[in-house]
Amino acid sequence: MTSALLRRAAAPVAALAACTALLLPAPAAAQNVLNLLNSLGGGSSGGGLLGAVTGGNTAAPAQGDDLISLLTRSVDNIDEAREIEIGRQLAAVLLGSKPLHPDLALQRYVNQLGRWISLQSSRPHLPWTFAVLDDPGYNAFAAPGGYVFITKGLVDRCADESELAGILAHEITHVTAKHHLHAMRKTAQSGVLTQLVASQVRSNAVGNLVASQFLALARNLYARGLDQADEHDADRNGVALAARAGFDPYGLVAAVQQLRGAAQDNPAFALALSTHPPAQARLDYLEAAMGRSFDTLAPVAPVTVAQRLSGKPAAEPALAAPQAAPAPAAAPARKAAPPPKKKDKAS
Repeated sequence: MTSALLRRAAAPVAALAACTALLLPAPAAAQNVLNLLNSLGGGSSGGGLLGAVTGGNTAAPAQGDDLISLLTRSVDNIDEAREIEIGRQLAAVLLGSKPLHPDLALQRYVNQLGRWISLQSSRPHLPWTFAVLDDPGYNAFAAPGGYVFITKGLVDRCADESELAGILAHEITHVTAKHHLHAMRKTAQSGVLTQLVASQVRSNAVGNLVASQFLALARNLYARGLDQADEHDADRNGVALAARAGFDPYGLVAAVQQLRGAAQDNPAFALALSTHPPAQARLDYLEAAMGRSFDTLAPVAPVTVAQRLSGKPAAEPALAAPQAAPAPAAAPARKAAPPPKKKDKAS
C-alpha cells in the first residue's frame, strides 16, 4: 500500500485511537476463543470504550422493546441512523468480551486497510471502524453500520496482505447487505424471545443500557452465525470487492483454505468452523462463482503484514489503483473449459 493511498484511506481514525488509548492491561493468559460467546454482554473493559466506539455520542440508545418491535416488522423500517446505533451496541458487546490488542500501529494499519476497501463498497459513507481484538483465535466479526473486528490470531495466520484484505472485504459485504439485521429479524420473529421482558434493562460492563432482549439477540447472532446463503454471498461479493480495491481476489480463497486444513478440535478455529459453512463447500462455491472472471487482472506482488508494519516496501506496490473487476455471477456459473496446453517449442 503506497503512502498516498494510506493517507486517502485514513479518514479520521480518532475513534479507534481513543479505544486503544483507553485499553486496560490485557490478561496474562488469553481466554479460549469460545469464552467470547460465554461473556457476551459482560467483561471488564472500562466505561470509556463505548464512548470511543460511538464517537462520543451520548444519545440514548434504542430501547429493547422498540428494537424488537422494529425487527419483527421489517428491516426496511430501520433507517441508517438506527442501523448504526444497533451496530454500536453490538460493537460494545464485542468489546466488553474481548479487549482490543494494545499494538497501536497494528490497529491503525488494519483500520486504514479496511477503510480503503470500504471506500470501494456500495456504502462508502458509513462510519467504518476496523479493530483487532486481543484473541489468539482465527475469526472475524461484523456489526451493522460499519463495525468490523478481527482477532490477532487471524492476523498472525494471514500469509500476506491479500488474505487479510479478502477477509475484511467478506465482513464489509455482510454490513453492506445488512445480513446481521436480517438474521436478528428472523430470530425476533421466531418466538425465541417471547419470554423475555422488553422493559427489563440492565447495565453492562461498558456502562450502556442494553435490554435483555437485545443481549439475547446478540448472543444468538454470534453463537449461531449467519445463514449459509449470507456467507456465500459475502464470499462471492467479497472477492469482487477485494479486486476493486486492488488486491489479489484469490486472497480470500487462500484464507478459506486454512479453515479446510484446520482440525475440528483446534480451539483456535473452533468458532469459525462452527459458525460458517464447511470450508470445502465455500471453496467449491467460490470456484464456480469466480470462474475465469479474474484471470485478466494484472498480478499483484505479495506483501506480508509484517512488511507493512515495518515500513519495508515490497517489490511492487501491493495495493494498486482500484480495478474495474467484474462481479461474479449472482449464482454459481459453470466454469469454462481450460485453454489447450501450449506445445513446447523445439530446441
